[in-house]
Amino acid sequence: MMAVNGRSVRMTLDPRVTLLDALREHLRLTGTKKGCDHGQCGACTVHVDGRRVLSCLTLAATVQGRSITTIEGLASGDRLHPMQQAFIEHDGFQCGYCTSGQIMSAVALLREPCGAEDEDVRECMSGNICRCGAYAGIVAAVQSVRGDRR
Repeated sequence: MMAVNGRSVRMTLDPRVTLLDALREHLRLTGTKKGCDHGQCGACTVHVDGRRVLSCLTLAATVQGRSITTIEGLASGDRLHPMQQAFIEHDGFQCGYCTSGQIMSAVALLREPCGAEDEDVRECMSGNICRCGAYAGIVAAVQSVRGDRR
């Protein structure tokens, strides 16, 4: 049993199933993307108990009894999370493939120690790769939400 986006979920899975595959294949939550499947790109980033994790490297069995948040769980009804809205306003994506992982990392970054400068944000987000090079928009989006919270 685990809570996924605030909903209790019970699954019977092979112990080797990753959290990524449990979310995508068993729960049909396809917002979390399978990029490299080796923990190098960050496209699969989700939150476990509020902390960012790479779901491709996390066994689903290890998150029993914990709270999982995916990109689908950030919005409140039709109201986007401020970070989702900032990514739209600051053009923080191009092809969109990395966007869910980028946003999940950015939301977690709001609760983590990270310096105030753009370079600090780049470092704190360095585990998420954007093949399109939308980094300027990503940093601007993160900084705009951080500025609203200062």
